[in-house]
Amino acid sequence: MTRPDTPPTPLPATRTYDEVAVGDVLPDLPVPVTRTLIVASALASRDYQDVHHDPELARERGSKDIFMNILTSNGLVDRYVTGWAGPAAVVKAIRIRLGAPNHPGDTMVLTGTVTAKSDADRRVDIAVKGTNSLGSHVTGTVTLQLPVEAR
Repeated sequence: MTRPDTPPTPLPATRTYDEVAVGDVLPDLPVPVTRTLIVASALASRDYQDVHHDPELARERGSKDIFMNILTSNGLVDRYVTGWAGPAAVVKAIRIRLGAPNHPGDTMVLTGTVTAKSDADRRVDIAVKGTNSLGSHVTGTVTLQLPVEAR
């Protein structure tokens, strides 16, 4: 708990449209894939499929263990891109495809590159990829709208 006389932590700056260029590379974001992350995020997204929380049933269905659901992967991609862009960025679209599963004990590393800009509406496309020890877990594109001025 913070003390009442402690000033609030300022929000990080949001990148402006003019600060971003095609070819810019986002910093890597390693995400430890824990059993707790997989189970808690599946439950939080109301995904009660047993393959996301019951290791024995997941193995019966052909998986080596429980695995992350697509809603969690989508949320982590959103977090990655908006963490880079800043709080005033507006997500306009997220288009992802899943590949190799994220199992407990692995690490997914998210990477991204700015691939397009649209001057008409200040939109920026970012190609994203999340890889783990099995290969590509998630690939896709996130479209953001960035402000003209810093906020």
